Amino acid sequence: MKFSLLSLAFIFTFLSLSSSLKAQHYKSDNLEVSKLAENVYQHISFLKTQDFGKVSCNGMIVVDGAEALVFDTPADTAASEELISWIESTLKSKVKAVVATHFHADCLAGLDVFHAKNIPSYAQALTLKLAAQKQFPIPMHAFDKSLRFTAGRTSVSVEYYGAGHTQDNIIAYVPSAKIMFGGCLIKEQGAGKGNLEDADTAAWPGTVQRVRNRYPNVKLIIPGHGAVGGIKLLEYTRNLFQ
Repeated sequence: MKFSLLSLAFIFTFLSLSSSLKAQHYKSDNLEVSKLAENVYQHISFLKTQDFGKVSCNGMIVVDGAEALVFDTPADTAASEELISWIESTLKSKVKAVVATHFHADCLAGLDVFHAKNIPSYAQALTLKLAAQKQFPIPMHAFDKSLRFTAGRTSVSVEYYGAGHTQDNIIAYVPSAKIMFGGCLIKEQGAGKGNLEDADTAAWPGTVQRVRNRYPNVKLIIPGHGAVGGIKLLEYTRNLFQ
């Protein structure tokens, strides 16, 4: 009897640990997800480009209880389907909304997948206009300067501070974790200037400085591409374009 109880306890512990590990990291050919803090995850997908080859693209997930928010879709429809499925099956949460941080494909290429599942999408007003001009998927709802979202009891602010990588780029901030999703406005440490096709390089340093002034206590920043870092990513990006 003791052996059976111990065996059951071991099996239960193993299954609980396995479930916990699955919720902290996921990897396939199309998609990676890593837990950064309580309620906050980074998702990584891959975009094939002519100029830069296969590029890893970052996004953010905020989840609390049965609700989740996604910031930037994965870079294609297959990875978007996979991400939504992973959130539902592993995190046991329903995606409440998706936010595109600018109009490029690495932010909204998977929007049609979200829309097909009746998940509302949001973006800065310029994003809708620019996406339409490029015949890209168009977010459903627009805002001007800022908008606040909640997943369960966890809040996220999305804010527009000006042009940089594009005219419409925004950032998202999770106050409870002091984590920022900088999107392509923010560069990883050591990165080059990257794709400047739609950039305003003159405005870029000032825009990043306004973000720096607003969030002097940010602990972790997810750039649009590359490795997560601290507040020094803001300083690095500003200096890169000065």
